[in-house]
Amino acid sequence: MAVGASVSTNTTGRRDGGSQPKSSLKKFSQRRSTIAFALCLPLILLVSAFVIYPAFYALYLSMLNKKMTAFVGLNNFTFLLKRNTFQLVIYQSCLFAISAVLIKALLGFIIAHLMHNIPGKNQRIWRGLLLVPWVIPLALSTLTWWWMFDSSYSAFNWILNQFGFEGVPWLGVGWIARLCTIAVNVWYGTPFFMIMYLAALKSVPEQLYEAASIDGANSVQKLLFVTLPMMRNIISITVLFSLIVTFADFDIVRILTAGGPQDNTHVFATYAFQIGIQSGDIPLGAADSLFMFPMLAFAAFFVLRGVTKRTKEIAA
Repeated sequence: MAVGASVSTNTTGRRDGGSQPKSSLKKFSQRRSTIAFALCLPLILLVSAFVIYPAFYALYLSMLNKKMTAFVGLNNFTFLLKRNTFQLVIYQSCLFAISAVLIKALLGFIIAHLMHNIPGKNQRIWRGLLLVPWVIPLALSTLTWWWMFDSSYSAFNWILNQFGFEGVPWLGVGWIARLCTIAVNVWYGTPFFMIMYLAALKSVPEQLYEAASIDGANSVQKLLFVTLPMMRNIISITVLFSLIVTFADFDIVRILTAGGPQDNTHVFATYAFQIGIQSGDIPLGAADSLFMFPMLAFAAFFVLRGVTKRTKEIAA
């Protein structure tokens, strides 16, 4: 009997020991985090293949000489910083991106408030119409703007001539060409701000406005003390996303001016294309494109830190 009991005990122990890993594996596969990771795995692989790997490869290329046969360290970066043209590119990229994003944020905020006060079906119609500039492929719409700015066939100059004014060299003078590139970017990007801010406005509880009205708050006070605090996170994230996209803008400047006149409208992307592809100096072009990273990383750090801090305060 004792021998039989011990055999039974050993058999039971083996069975329990063998089923434990299976049950642990089953529990692991049924976790939400595991399922979420499995569903996101294709996207992670795509991002790794098309974003992370090219970024590290560009960093590697930026440290090679022009023939890509020798390692030169940071010489390409120091060479670019000493060039007057690249210093102008840094200034123009910051001017282009910051001014365009600020104007888009302001116009998007105003249009979103106007749209928010339009009732029902009419709001849907206007919302669809205002999204058209953002939906049209940017290269096609920029070609249309180029035709309207063209010195020989400019629609704007034709209108000015009808009123007795002389034509304007829209893309032939440095500061005017800069304003034109900024205007096209604003026209294209404002609908994105509008739809994001409109969604944020829809999420603000009406009870807050009613409470503010009872306390005697006027429209300006409701905007400053109710609307803006409730929209701060959306505003910050939208501005950050648009700043990243605008800094990397290529189509508008390339199609409208190709960096001219006299390199007065070059931004990081177009200048990297010129020296990297057209001039055949790929490592120097890679070094140029990487100059955007520290500036955008610096902006992203402070914006996201502020968003995280405000989210924790709301949760607390």
